[in-house]
Amino acid sequence: MTRWTNWSGLESAEPTQVLDPRSVADVVTAVTRARESGTGVKMVGSGHSFTGISAPEHTMLRPGGLSGILSVDHRAMTVTAGAGTLLKTLNAELERLGLSLHNMGDIAEQTLAGAISTGTHGSGGIAAGLAAQVVALEMVTGTGEVLVADRTTNPEVLDLARLGLGALGVLTSLTFAVEPLFLLQATERPIGWAELLERHDELVATHHHVDVHWFPHSEGALLKANTRLADDVGTARPLAPWSSWLDDELLSNTVFGLTTRLGNRFPAVVPAVNRVSSRALSARTYSDVAHKVFVSTRRVRFREMEYAVPRAAGLAALAEARRVIDAHDWRIGFPVEIRTAPADDVPLSTAYRQDATYLAFHVPREVDHAAYFAAMESVMRAHGGRPHWGKLHSLDATALGELHPCLDDFTALRDRLDPDRVFANGYLRRVLGS
Repeated sequence: MTRWTNWSGLESAEPTQVLDPRSVADVVTAVTRARESGTGVKMVGSGHSFTGISAPEHTMLRPGGLSGILSVDHRAMTVTAGAGTLLKTLNAELERLGLSLHNMGDIAEQTLAGAISTGTHGSGGIAAGLAAQVVALEMVTGTGEVLVADRTTNPEVLDLARLGLGALGVLTSLTFAVEPLFLLQATERPIGWAELLERHDELVATHHHVDVHWFPHSEGALLKANTRLADDVGTARPLAPWSSWLDDELLSNTVFGLTTRLGNRFPAVVPAVNRVSSRALSARTYSDVAHKVFVSTRRVRFREMEYAVPRAAGLAALAEARRVIDAHDWRIGFPVEIRTAPADDVPLSTAYRQDATYLAFHVPREVDHAAYFAAMESVMRAHGGRPHWGKLHSLDATALGELHPCLDDFTALRDRLDPDRVFANGYLRRVLGS
């Protein structure tokens, strides 16, 4: 029997049946059979969600057969790809075509369907979330119907299914708005806690994308500020291979992995390690095509919770989180990540109709996260935060309904598209109700 496990190892399942659909018709067949037999079906992604959002309870569909670029419209500046395409594959193909997504997060191992369905986002820009860049989609509903949605055909479905949690249907293809390939200049340097609080808004205002990692038990943080360049991509000044290997592979992965294991075994050393880590990476400036700047390699596995609080409350929420951390005897070896996003119009987005500050909390995969995350969640909720759908949180449908004004519209569409709950699983029953 095949066992499904997510990237962090927190969620697992043993599906009764595993299928590898190669076409939309194959998906229709799988969904129809599941509905007729009163069982369920889930298309899994690459397992990068920390929750059980894609955990299969009966039939598991693997996404690899629905991948690759399907069409390019240079006039409309859109690209359509199979929903099972990995984001890193799309990025490479777009670069070859002289195109780029506007924004993305720092991990590119997800499938496109998984990334948009959980609300994957980057920082800054005009649109931070991947779902906000989707202009059309095709999916198989819980009744076995192949449904196409764009701005003129089934626009209400497009509106809600761009970030659909896997609850409305199996996505088979996605169309993204794209841009001409562009360069980003990245400026990376250590930054102190006091400067972070004093200058964060200024940094966000003067750079297109800002990402900060603050190390608990220390005064130190690492800043990455990205600025779009108007220069031709041929003028890129990427990192030298040795420099990239030193900072991004050796220090950020190999050495960080070793210090993480050291902290797991001897928690008392964590504050000292964090103080060193916050200063270990040297200041550097480089430029490259966008996805090579946005994306980082993450080999050290972890558990994560992330909340989006209203932008005006962001720094206050961060400061309160630090006060709570300092008041406990925890030893937090992973940094807290701080990003911002402009408001968007995606109904279940954590940035729906509000500028947001994202605060992400991590622990090593081997460490019990429960007490730390519960305390941080309390702080985030007190500041009006919305939890990331693909990361750990404790909220149920009632609490989420108070945070997402369109949740009733979403569940009504779910009743229409999946009346028999073919796509339901434990996570969706908790966050959406039965």
